[in-house]
Formats: sequence, C-alpha cells, structure tokens
Amino acid sequence: MTDTYSDTNSSLRTVEWKNNKVVMIDQTKLPNQLVFVEYDNFHQVANAISTLVVRGAPAIGVSGAFGLALAVLQSNATSKDELILDLEKAKKILFATRPTAVNLGWGLKKIMDVAKTGNTIEQIKELVISKAKKMADEDIEINKTMGKNGSVLFDDNDTIMTHCNAGALATVAYGTALGVIRATRESGKNVKVIATETRPIQQGSRLTAFELKHDGFDVSLIPDTAVGYSMANGLVNKVIVGADRIVKTGHVFNKIGTYQVATMAKQHGIPFYVAAPLSTIDLETKAEDVIIEMRKGSEVTGIGDKKTAPDGINVINPAFDMTPPELISGIITEKGVATAPYDESIPKLFKAN
Repeated sequence: MTDTYSDTNSSLRTVEWKNNKVVMIDQTKLPNQLVFVEYDNFHQVANAISTLVVRGAPAIGVSGAFGLALAVLQSNATSKDELILDLEKAKKILFATRPTAVNLGWGLKKIMDVAKTGNTIEQIKELVISKAKKMADEDIEINKTMGKNGSVLFDDNDTIMTHCNAGALATVAYGTALGVIRATRESGKNVKVIATETRPIQQGSRLTAFELKHDGFDVSLIPDTAVGYSMANGLVNKVIVGADRIVKTGHVFNKIGTYQVATMAKQHGIPFYVAAPLSTIDLETKAEDVIIEMRKGSEVTGIGDKKTAPDGINVINPAFDMTPPELISGIITEKGVATAPYDESIPKLFKAN
C-alpha cells in the first residue's frame, strides 16, 4: 500500500512503526513525489534497503531493527529456540543488503540481544517491537544532541557545503550533517547551504535539495565537478558530511566523492567536519578491512531509461570511499566532538556520560 503526502509544514519522518507495519518514505520517488510505502514482511524491508527506498546509515540501522520486528510477527515458531532461529535467518538476509554501513549490523545486534532475554514467544515479540520503536525515537534525540554539539562550530552567515544526503531522509528524522545545519539555524544564526548533486544516484539533488527547500533553507545545487570552483571562488566557509562507517583511527567511509570534497577543502583551508552518531563508529575493524560496496554499472551508464554511455563499456561504481583523518577537522557526535589524534579522542567518546 502506498500513500502520497505533500504537507510542506510537517517535518519528514523517514521510517516508523504503525499498526504492526513499517512505514517508509520511498526515496526513489523523490523529488517528484513524496510517497509513503507500508511493509508487513521483513523481506520487503530487506529489498527496500537494497534498492535504496531507504538509505543513510542511521535510517538503515533502525529499518533493520524494524525488519526483525516484522520477522518476529511473521514467525510461526512454537518455542523460544525456534523463534530465535527464525530471527537469526532474517538477520542474515537483512545484513547482506548493505555491507559498508555499520549501523545496520548495530541495529540488528541490538534487537537480537534483547530477543534472547525473553522467556516466552509473546515476551520476545513484545521486547523486540518495543526496542525497535525505542531505537527510532532515540535516533531523533541523538541527532538533536549532535546538532547542538556541532552548531557551535558554525558562524552566522556561513555558507556550508554538504555532500550526499545526511539529513532527515538519512535518519529517522532531523538528520546528522543536516541536523547540525538545522541546529545552527535554530541557534539564531543565518546559514546558506551548497549541496552537491552526488552522482550517480543524485542523493544531493533529489534528496538534500528537496529536504532543505522543504524546510525553508537557502540552498544552491552544484554539479559534483564544481566543488573546486566553489571553494576557489570563496563561495564556501565550511563543509559538513555524514558517515556510513568511522573506524577508531578516524578514517571515515562515506558516499563516493566525499574524499574528493575533503581533499579540495584541505587545499583551500576550509574546515571539513563529519557528523555521525556513536552507532556509526566501528572500534573493531581496521580501515583496510572495510568492505566497499560495489553497485551495478547501469547506475552510471544511464539516467532512468535514458542511456548516457555506449553499450558494453566497463564500469567501476563504488558506493563509498575513505577519507583519511588528516583531512578531517572534527567528528561531531552526540557525546561531543572528536579531534585529532582520533585514536585517542574517539574511544574517549564512548566513556563520556
């Protein structure tokens, strides 16, 4: 079931739990239509994550949790052990959809941990659904706290560049990088935003520009190739992006093109910030061991049904790249801002109250 929606005064809620169903904004339809889709099967949620109906690390984490909440309702298990086994199978299917974003594994683990504490099938169902809903609500609060922590780094009349979409559409609501921009405006400062188009899926032009315009921001769209031009001509004061995974050395994995933006910012002496919740930080994996998701070539060889490249051409289409810590001015989280050396400052965030 789908439902269209066009209330420009309402804050966007990307994913939520309603009447034992998962309701999402279908981000593949933006900006032409604001369409909500309803799912009652975890396979549908897995497909939605895989096909970018929902995207953005925090939103994927909560969607994975909601997927397991559907799985617990779908299960015909007659014992606790059978139900846990069904959940493990669903977890595997959900986890395989996007390997780079650490929040997905985080969200799935949180649900499995709480499921195992239940003694009966009914209790497990209640615990899982309750935990998933709580995770969605906590995501919004975390983003708001992160926004406040980051807003002090931005000044009145700044023009802030952002890449990809790290806004309400990448989270449950409010946003990470765009959450910081929102909080900066809410603190009384006047800011403008430059959004990169973010080829090949156009998350910047389709989603970020849509979201910021929806919320009344002064936003300008540039092609990805105009990042250097914009910086060289003094059009940008600061840069802020989100992240799909951050390792404890401060290496940031984010949408392809982030590394180029960070390199260009360094060249022009422009502060480059990353905003992400602690759930995006992976303290275990080394940077060189992170799997970069490779996506299908057709995303690059055409736009919609229109062909933009010759048949039979080889395509390299990584979804993410790695930005090294020396290019990053600070990592903004709900527990504070980490700065270099990151291998010292990032672990400290996890000990903060």
